[in-house]
Amino acid sequence: MLYQIHEFQRAIIEPWRFLAELGAGTYGSPFSPFSYVPGSNKYAAGFELMLRVTQRYNKPAFGIDSVLIAKRQVAVREEVALDKPFCRLLHFVKPQLRNQPKVLVVAPLSGHFSTLLRDTVRTMLVDHDVFITDWKDAREIPFDEGAFHFDDYVAYVQEFMRLLGPVHVISVCQPTVPVLAAVALLAAHGDPVQPKTMTMMGGPIDTRRSPTKVNNFAKKHPISWFERNVIERVPNKYPGAMRRVYPGFLQWAGFVAMNPDRHVDSHWDFYQHLVAGDGESADAHKRFYDEYNAVMDLPAEYYLDTVRMVFQEYALPTGNMRVAGELVQPEKIKKTALFSIEGELDDISGFGQTEAALGLCSGIPDSRKQHFLAQGVGHYGIFSGRKYREMIYPLIRSFIAKHD
Repeated sequence: MLYQIHEFQRAIIEPWRFLAELGAGTYGSPFSPFSYVPGSNKYAAGFELMLRVTQRYNKPAFGIDSVLIAKRQVAVREEVALDKPFCRLLHFVKPQLRNQPKVLVVAPLSGHFSTLLRDTVRTMLVDHDVFITDWKDAREIPFDEGAFHFDDYVAYVQEFMRLLGPVHVISVCQPTVPVLAAVALLAAHGDPVQPKTMTMMGGPIDTRRSPTKVNNFAKKHPISWFERNVIERVPNKYPGAMRRVYPGFLQWAGFVAMNPDRHVDSHWDFYQHLVAGDGESADAHKRFYDEYNAVMDLPAEYYLDTVRMVFQEYALPTGNMRVAGELVQPEKIKKTALFSIEGELDDISGFGQTEAALGLCSGIPDSRKQHFLAQGVGHYGIFSGRKYREMIYPLIRSFIAKHD
């Protein structure tokens, strides 16, 4: 019933949103006489804040139309390389450039849209031919498309690799586990499309190491608890009606609950910026929360599989992970170079969890392994922001170039 209650609450606040929108225009528009009343800037800011807090945030666009390469703007266009029921493989095409290293960025299927990796993609486009997994919102996928399990995720990654040929794979956070499983199975079969490199960024390879609040929460509750408390049916108003999902609004609530004070302070600062007329700072707040608040529903099967295998059974590091009945053996990987990246302040994937991949992949020579701990960097800073662009990306670029 949580989904129905959530939708009911949204319906209740719509009239209030209409009044807030009216108030924001009345006290904020320069064409309104009320905007010249003393204190009108505070009223307008308050109404604007209410609109932002109660807004429904849809999937953002990547919005990458060009990139600066060698001091000139190079045009970029999005193309769908492959459209699957649960995911689109997007290609950022640069018609003017050819023969750059081909990179597959595997985005998380963990609540946010793949546009969360916009900065990752934009930065990589300067030196690489970039593809990304654009996972679809489960509530928009018709029920008759069937279920989507962890095994299906692995199969999707393998299919994308076969389509692109030997590529450089970059996995961010949650997909480090299925990507490692996918490559291990390709290696066990001697498949020629094994990637040239794997770069794993802030992922839960072995959550026994430096467990975070997220890890402890998943470990504390049995799968039956998650089944009862966080799995819902999509309401009839959506194309995916009756599909079992882990709702995006629950994931969003979990994100906010990890750092509630920071979000309260951020919204108060936003109000103060509006009052002071600091449009640049207010716009920066909007850009961040347009992305942060845009969440998607996850297929229930995939979510539960991940909780069980990654956070409760530690199936990969203990050598017990099976995909479609086949044992995953990371030690079979020999041809693919491996780079693990962690953030010192990561509160989602703790210290050492990603680095564990280096030990599991014992078949890769040490000369083809690399690890980097980014000092002063949190989870999102691993793949986005100034420190990513200036500290982390140059290492990824060099690693790819070395093994291309």
